[in-house]
Amino acid sequence: MADNGEDVQGTLRIYSNTDDFSSNSHHIIFEPQPTDSPNDPINWNVWRKSWHAFLVLWIVGFTAATSNIDGCEEYGEKAELGISWSSQNLAAGILFLGIGYATWLLAPVPSLYGRRLVYLICLIWSLIGTIWLANVQTTQDALWNQLFVGASEAVGEATAQLSLSDIFFQHQRGASMGLYLFSTSVGTYLGPLLGGFVADGVGWRWVGWSSAIITSVALVVFYFGFEETSFDRSVVRLRGVEITPGESVEIGPRQNSGQMDRSPEKATEKESEKDVVLEAPDVQIEILETVPTQSVEKEKSYFQRIALVTRGPVLRGTGFKQYIKELWLVAQVFLFPAVWYSGLQWGAQDAWLSFYLNTEEDVWVGAPWNYSNNAAAIMNVPTLIGAMVGCLWGGWFSDYFVLWMARRHGGVAEAEHRLWLVLPAAVISPAGLMLFGIGTGEGWAWPAPYVGLGMIGFGWGCGGDLSMAYLQDAYPKMVLEGMVGVSVINNSIGAIFSIVTGSWETSQGSRKTYITIGVLSFACMMLTLPMMYWGKKCRRMTQARYNRYVNTRDRTG
Repeated sequence: MADNGEDVQGTLRIYSNTDDFSSNSHHIIFEPQPTDSPNDPINWNVWRKSWHAFLVLWIVGFTAATSNIDGCEEYGEKAELGISWSSQNLAAGILFLGIGYATWLLAPVPSLYGRRLVYLICLIWSLIGTIWLANVQTTQDALWNQLFVGASEAVGEATAQLSLSDIFFQHQRGASMGLYLFSTSVGTYLGPLLGGFVADGVGWRWVGWSSAIITSVALVVFYFGFEETSFDRSVVRLRGVEITPGESVEIGPRQNSGQMDRSPEKATEKESEKDVVLEAPDVQIEILETVPTQSVEKEKSYFQRIALVTRGPVLRGTGFKQYIKELWLVAQVFLFPAVWYSGLQWGAQDAWLSFYLNTEEDVWVGAPWNYSNNAAAIMNVPTLIGAMVGCLWGGWFSDYFVLWMARRHGGVAEAEHRLWLVLPAAVISPAGLMLFGIGTGEGWAWPAPYVGLGMIGFGWGCGGDLSMAYLQDAYPKMVLEGMVGVSVINNSIGAIFSIVTGSWETSQGSRKTYITIGVLSFACMMLTLPMMYWGKKCRRMTQARYNRYVNTRDRTG
């Protein structure tokens, strides 16, 4: 529902327009609208949602961990096999490319064959990559196992966010993205720590073997315990009438509109203060009498809910031609400014991650600190603590902030409201980079560099959280495709910086390098200001393109 009758995606009426905002009595309007179907995941009970969310967040954290543990093997690979540091940096670049472009290649799968298949494919890729990692013999092995390890993280780049959006309402998006970023942070920062203990305790090859064992167990758990959440909301249940293409019909007072499907590709809703008008699209929609769904739709059996393939409503035959069409269709997301904004914000965090992890592993193990691999890995703890605070700020708190802003604007929330919370991170994160880099260059010990790492972690946690939640708020029916675009952008940036990190810091020194990237970080995060100012204008300009995109996607083939 849009502000003042204006139908712009990302402008959402969160509170009823009859609410008295001077009191504490407000009624949140749910988006998406729940149905009566027993198969609608938005209606799952709290335990079922919690189990599903736990599995999604676990695989996000685990794949983030496996994508960052290669550093635990680097010293063993160099000492035993003579694999150079430059090859290790190139392997990191291949890993980033594997993440980004596997995310794109898997993009059509959820809508055609179901969400579950993506999780299982990525776990198989993880199994291949981690076994290969444990059996590295040559430089080529060290490079190309990272392609599979990176590809396994594709599930955490877009499908995970889609799965979370299947079970949470839009006004809970900040919290769900906060949990997602928290899981990513745990895997990113604790993965190298645990991998370091494994490498020092039982040998560097066991970093790969232990990951392969965990992946094997996870594959069984996900096959039998992870339910499909794809759900077709195209059936509109109202009164016993049938609408033919091009026809409009009044369906009565506003309070009945809660039964409507609000998808712009299925129906366009024009609202006045008293009536709601439904205009039929180019396909026929049957309006069924509102009755308990249990009498017209049976709950799926257990084996239906864990089927390897759940055919999407648009799937025809094997769907091969549709798959190819959707791959090209997804490329259109780069025409949306919010995708570039979110991709640059998250990509910058990946770029800085390459720098400070490289500094910890290569610089702090030398004089004057002479840290062991474990001591260097423990430096990730303050970064994780900062990321936890950032996830709370950009996740749980941002949802309350959006509700507060909506009350100040007559019950209407704009996607850009959430971006106000990026501004503190635009100062804290660059300052943390400079503090850590200058401290490293000057040989400082505890506590200043560690405080800097905590400030960097704060930017990692809330910068990515807020920018991705903004994208999902701005284009709510394009969650998967938007995150695919973000993944391609951010991992391409990460690949470039991971390759040049070592030579950059070697040539300029830690002090100058981190002052430079601190300035770049500030400039990148301050792109939030023009997005706050022109964001709604961009959304309005892309409204027709967005609707065409969703219509084409849902009728592909």
